[in-house]
Amino acid sequence: MARDSIIAESVGMTFRRQGLSHEVLSSLNLQVPAGGFISLLGPSGCGKSTLLKILGGLEEPTTGTVRIGDEDVHTAVKNGRIGLVQQKAALLPWKTALENTSFLIELSQPKTSTAEARTRALGALELVGLSNAVNKLPHELSGGMAQRVSIARALALDPSILYMDEPFGALDAITRDQMNLLLQDLWSATGKTVVFVTHSISEAVFLSDTVHVMSANPGRITLSEDILLPRPRDGRSAGTPEFVAYEEKLREQLDQNVEAARSAA
Repeated sequence: MARDSIIAESVGMTFRRQGLSHEVLSSLNLQVPAGGFISLLGPSGCGKSTLLKILGGLEEPTTGTVRIGDEDVHTAVKNGRIGLVQQKAALLPWKTALENTSFLIELSQPKTSTAEARTRALGALELVGLSNAVNKLPHELSGGMAQRVSIARALALDPSILYMDEPFGALDAITRDQMNLLLQDLWSATGKTVVFVTHSISEAVFLSDTVHVMSANPGRITLSEDILLPRPRDGRSAGTPEFVAYEEKLREQLDQNVEAARSAA
């Protein structure tokens, strides 16, 4: 089994509060090959973020298991193999871009010297194109720049697996397209395994090797579509008939899922 592959088997999640239960995920199976880029696509409330938390060891599933290669997910987390980028950059306002990028290294890897943490942080900031902004505070950064710091912060820890929970959802369309190009380049350069959560059909098609479409109540995968478009992809890719055909197929599945949820309500 490849060391950085992800296997989720029969994962279910039920939340119980005040005597009531809500099944968020049901008997969900997912395989991500080492070095692959997959997207989880679905409407709000279908359990995408919950699944990502389970894959990252932040939530314990009610049923099922998650393995990272030959390790259970908690061992993989302990060994520093998993990084997380969320929708909000969540930068500390009193720290510079460099300090925001390096402090998690010092916090989670206490044997690392300040000098080494700084060197790794500088390298990560260079990867995301922020070499000239290392001494800027968060309020001096644009939304896209702040999110690049967030990505650099995760990369500086050098995880082999990167989970991204709608990291570009709050950005304007032009900045979002730029971030998608940057992420594609980073993934190609680093070979990391990426699981990407999004509401955007075009974003999922542009970035992914495989798109998994989810339905709600309870969350489950209803379609797994391999995206067989050549890489690297650029702005012209979205105008090709092949790209549009993938979009239409995924949109049709999403519409079916929404209609099924309405009928079941």
